[in-house]
Amino acid sequence: MTSVSPGHRRKFSGKDPPSSLRAEKHWSGVRRFALTLKVPLDNSESFLRPSKVLVNVSIEKGVGAVQVVISPEDTVADLIKAALASYKKEKRRPFLKNNDPNFYDLHYSSFTLQSLKVDEKLMNLGSRNFFLCSKPTSSSCSEKENTAIDSAFPWMVFVPLLL
Repeated sequence: MTSVSPGHRRKFSGKDPPSSLRAEKHWSGVRRFALTLKVPLDNSESFLRPSKVLVNVSIEKGVGAVQVVISPEDTVADLIKAALASYKKEKRRPFLKNNDPNFYDLHYSSFTLQSLKVDEKLMNLGSRNFFLCSKPTSSSCSEKENTAIDSAFPWMVFVPLLL
């Protein structure tokens, strides 16, 4: 192999170099591309709103979030219905036991205990990431008390036999 000497340069052929080798002229300023949605209408205080928004809904025991494109004018109930339909359409696993939207609550995250109101509009929520979980089943206090006693003292079943 021969090495190129340090003083070796390409000879100029008189043609324009290809565009990949041309020295680019850069503008010294910084270009900023911004999408502004706040455009005043008729000098009033109202602003344009996007017609659709992309919302991420994580479903309880599911892997990854379901992405739903929905209008910001829709309610939480509409979002629950759309997220369940998308989950079923994509055939995600684990399969849901119940596809009825009335059996699910929407939360801001998996760590919040308070569920969102079903009739609240999405544009008033201030977030585009939510967590969908099944509603807790209601049971009577006496049933919970009996299960708590049975789980705490399982050996108490044998007490009547000892007497």
